Amino acid sequence: VAVLFLVLCISVLFSYSESAAQPIELKLGFVTAASEGDPYFITSKKFGELVEGYTKGKYKVKLFPSGQLGNESEMIKNLTMGSMDLGVITNAPTGAFVKSFMVFDLPFIFPNEQVAHKVLDGEAGKMVLAKLDKLQIVGLAISEGGFRHMINNVRPVNTPEDTKGIKFRVMTTPIYIALFQSLGSNAVPLPWGEVFTAMQQKVVDGLEIPLSVIYANKFYEVAKYLSLTNHTYSPLILMCSEQRWKKFSSEEKEIFKRSAYEATVYARNEAKGINEDILKKLKAAGMVINDVSNKKPFQDAVRPMYKQFEEEIGKEVLQAVLNASDAASK
Repeated sequence: VAVLFLVLCISVLFSYSESAAQPIELKLGFVTAASEGDPYFITSKKFGELVEGYTKGKYKVKLFPSGQLGNESEMIKNLTMGSMDLGVITNAPTGAFVKSFMVFDLPFIFPNEQVAHKVLDGEAGKMVLAKLDKLQIVGLAISEGGFRHMINNVRPVNTPEDTKGIKFRVMTTPIYIALFQSLGSNAVPLPWGEVFTAMQQKVVDGLEIPLSVIYANKFYEVAKYLSLTNHTYSPLILMCSEQRWKKFSSEEKEIFKRSAYEATVYARNEAKGINEDILKKLKAAGMVINDVSNKKPFQDAVRPMYKQFEEEIGKEVLQAVLNASDAASK
């Protein structure tokens, strides 16, 4: 009887300790605000919910928005070192570390969202994503920041000539600097955390940015004109530190990949309705909005950039993405 009682006590103890086991907390960082309309937040939040659901609460993804874990370059280094677990990182800073990613930032490489999704989810996208290996980072999926547009306080932009003399803040990457130089405007490289203040203090006249990020970060308070140029599509790379990745079982790795892909599909679908709604809200907030119906002068002005960056990106990568984009457009 005593032995039976002892076995019973031990089994109760074990079941209690299992139920009381704390979830394994994973740190996920991104630079924008934790706003319901922000694509970084939408992707991160949905990914966390899916991971927690599919792993039955074994893992909890804790979100660190607004650059709490550093700017994007710092977060990439943190992922390499394993001091953070996950990140939703803008494509352009990623391209500063792995040049192949610069291909997605080439202006007008994707004519619309549908083509971008096909390319990024297909073989060309996976080929580029795999190149994060060199940083000891695992690329999980590519979400959507959305097409980028120009906002400024000088004038509406309808033609490349309209950008002349305007100081545009750009990400501190060669492609974004070259884009505005090709159009004949002044490119001012600035880290994201300094941009809002730079607009307030008139250090810069404008910037280029997706609609959702304009609204979520209240840029309508500091910029008057919004020109719908659709010049660059902004992918968001969902990354995992290789040090953390190695600790997952094979089954868990599949769960994380599946969660990442489903989160990106969800974020893309959300973006459709959000962007229509945001345009109405920005107009109501007093922004002067113009659609750029003729994009050909812009495309002609920036086309030499493809050749300019071909060597850095890698001819094979550039060709694969161009071919995939052409095929998806038909």
